[in-house]
Amino acid sequence: MLQFQNRFHGHSSLKYVYKHGVSQRSRMITVRSIHNPRRQHARFAVVVSKKILKSAVGRNRIRRRVYEVIRQELPKLKPSHDVVVLIFSSEVRDMPFTDLQENMRSLLDRAGLYREQQ
Repeated sequence: MLQFQNRFHGHSSLKYVYKHGVSQRSRMITVRSIHNPRRQHARFAVVVSKKILKSAVGRNRIRRRVYEVIRQELPKLKPSHDVVVLIFSSEVRDMPFTDLQENMRSLLDRAGLYREQQ
């Protein structure tokens, strides 16, 4: 699980990212992000709709898997960004973790969320 400072709290912040954020989309996942200069740490939310998977257990499993990828990538990511990860396929629940990592890394890279390499 991500630390408290790296998670969203409240719906108004999510609505702002939905309205003003820039999207990067793959077949199963979309990453929507926006720069937030008022924050010192990046914030993340993972959204899995009931349309995608009826079972709460399955939706939570997907969230935990995606949060784990984000937790591992967090030191490499830029601070002060708000990021929403939208899941559009129940396949994410059963796909190999390495494939999920590659997919997420690709989307985060296309969104320009990685720090510059020195």
